Amino acid sequence: MIIGVPKEIKNHEYRVGLTPDQVKDLRTYGHQVLIQRKAGEAIGFLDDHYAMAGARLIDDAKEVFSESDMIVKVKEPQIHECQMLKKDQILFTYLHLAPDVPQTDALIASGATCIAYETVTSVAGGLPLLAPMSEVAGRMSIQAAAHYLEKSHGGRAILMAGVPGVPAANVVILGAGVVGKSALKMAVGMGAHVTILDKNLERLREIDELYGNRVHTIYSNSANIERSVLAADVVIGGVLIPGASAPKLVTQLLVSQMKPGAVLVDVAIDQGGCFETSLSTTHDNPIYLVDDVVHYCVANMPGAVARTSTIALTNATSPFVLEIANKGIAKSLKDNQHLLNGLNVYQGHITCEAVARAQGLDFVDPKNIFH
Repeated sequence: MIIGVPKEIKNHEYRVGLTPDQVKDLRTYGHQVLIQRKAGEAIGFLDDHYAMAGARLIDDAKEVFSESDMIVKVKEPQIHECQMLKKDQILFTYLHLAPDVPQTDALIASGATCIAYETVTSVAGGLPLLAPMSEVAGRMSIQAAAHYLEKSHGGRAILMAGVPGVPAANVVILGAGVVGKSALKMAVGMGAHVTILDKNLERLREIDELYGNRVHTIYSNSANIERSVLAADVVIGGVLIPGASAPKLVTQLLVSQMKPGAVLVDVAIDQGGCFETSLSTTHDNPIYLVDDVVHYCVANMPGAVARTSTIALTNATSPFVLEIANKGIAKSLKDNQHLLNGLNVYQGHITCEAVARAQGLDFVDPKNIFH
């Protein structure tokens, strides 16, 4: 199989779909790998490294798309990239389609087979290709919050950890999944007062046993969310429904009643965000104010630590890339239910029920295609 890796083009996105080590593995099995020049240069994966691993270097993305059987990326394709896809081609990347109608329409029109990292599952019931980036984003969310609490950025002029005689910041984390637990680890480590909310009592019990009275665990309902958010200096939104739009847990009215200078970090922004006031931002312009509340809603947070993120992500994705390359897409999807769960678009049809529901489109059960 010919696997193509184009250079990422989203704002301040320096991650790359495969490292030279993974290229070498694919070449060992006889596959060809096309890498767009300078795809990994910004994070220390140089063209020479890819060439030594056996990749063929390509000057432009159009040629990569044209010659490849499978495209491996990191972020969702931009519209002009979707237009370079072709029927019977495989796209393997993050998609986050539920809130993104234009991309969905473009992928349907392409006729390509599109597998989303964020809906591939595991034997343990988790999301193994989303988890590495959720870990990174969760940890970064506390770093970002600490930075934007500073007065010069519109924050409350509070030090996250406080100092002796002065209280630390009140951090509220919505969701105790991978993002929430990663944010929790950082916030506790920085000495903040932390409250975490979730509907899963078993998760809350585990956190309580691990952290004891250093963390307040609260069952998530509208009343508890309201009380917690109004007392917060920082709110981290880390709620995820696989493949679907994120639930709006914090209303615009509630934001208007928060402390001036409080910081909201919406890690769920790729799926539409869990605050009503959330709008996607970039690393160039990461924040904006609504009712004097700082909103940080960068859609590719892990891109800021792109080398760490690339290695963590490709460690998780490369076994699936190799499986698809070795078996072909039809056999891979038939043999691997977890990979099949990642199938979002197939030859013009939506095959992810959450995406279909979010956009009011017809759903085709992939089990009826690959059985």
